[in-house]
Amino acid sequence: MPNLKIGVPSKGRLAELANGILRQAGLRFRRQNRSLFARVRDMPIDVTFLRTDDIPVLCAEGAIDMGITGSDLVSEAAVDVNERLKLGIGKCRLALCVPESNDAKSVNDLNDVRLATTFPVTTAAWLKEQGVNAHMVKLSGSVEIMIALGVADAIVDLVETGSTLAANRLRILDEIGSYETVLIQNPNCTDPMADRVVRRLEGVVIARGYSLLEYNVPRSQLDAAKEITPGFNSPTVSALEDGEWCAVRAMVKKSELINVMEKLEAVGASAILETEIANCRL
Repeated sequence: MPNLKIGVPSKGRLAELANGILRQAGLRFRRQNRSLFARVRDMPIDVTFLRTDDIPVLCAEGAIDMGITGSDLVSEAAVDVNERLKLGIGKCRLALCVPESNDAKSVNDLNDVRLATTFPVTTAAWLKEQGVNAHMVKLSGSVEIMIALGVADAIVDLVETGSTLAANRLRILDEIGSYETVLIQNPNCTDPMADRVVRRLEGVVIARGYSLLEYNVPRSQLDAAKEITPGFNSPTVSALEDGEWCAVRAMVKKSELINVMEKLEAVGASAILETEIANCRL
C-alpha cells in the first residue's frame, strides 16, 4: 500500500502551528532545502508542503489523503472532504466590518453596497441567507485598506484580536462564522494509518486543554476535594505517612484551573501543584 500523504502549509504562522502539533504527536520529519516533500520517521507517511488555501481542493481531488488547513478555507473551497478533527489552534472569526463613521446597525442597512473580501463564496452564501444584495469585490490580498482606497464600502475579513481593525478605524457589524485549524481527509481514503494519525493528534489536542493537578488534603476533607476535582474518570488518591492526610492527582481543565486551586485552598488543601500535559489517551 502506498504511504499515507498528508498536506501541510508550506509557510506562515499556520505552517509553524501544523508542524508543531504533528511533531508533538510523534510524527517527526525533516524538510530539507525547502523541498516539497518529507518522509515521517518510522511511519509510512509522506508530508507534502503546499499553499494553505490549496489544501482543501487537493485533498478533495485525492492528490493528498489528509491535510491540515483552516476551516474557513474548507468552507470557501466548497469541496467534498471529511473534517476529522478540530485542532484547537489558529482560531479566528469571519466578520463583516464597516468604518467607525458608518452608522449601520445591521447587515440589512448595507443593501447594494460594494463589499471587498477574499472569501466571496462564503460571503455570498451568508448574504443570501440574510436577504441582502451586494456588489462583491473579490480580492486575494489584504482587504482592510480597500475602504480607505474607495474600492469598497464594507469588507468581510478574518479577525483575531481586532487590532488591525482598530488601526484602520473599522468596526465589526456582524459575524459570519468562527473558524480554526482542522484536519481533513479525502472521503475515499481507507488507509488505517489515517485513524492512527487522528488518534495521535487527538491526544495532543485534549492534553492542551488540561493540566495535571496534585495536592495534599486532610482525609476529613477528601470528599469535598473530590467534588472540586472529579478528574476524567475519578481522581487518584494515595495515602501519606501521616494517616490524617492524603495526596490527590486529577486532570483539570486549564480554563478552570485557578478557580479550582482557590476552592481547594478553601477546603484545606496544600502543596497544590500544576503539571503540564504534553499528550494523553483518554
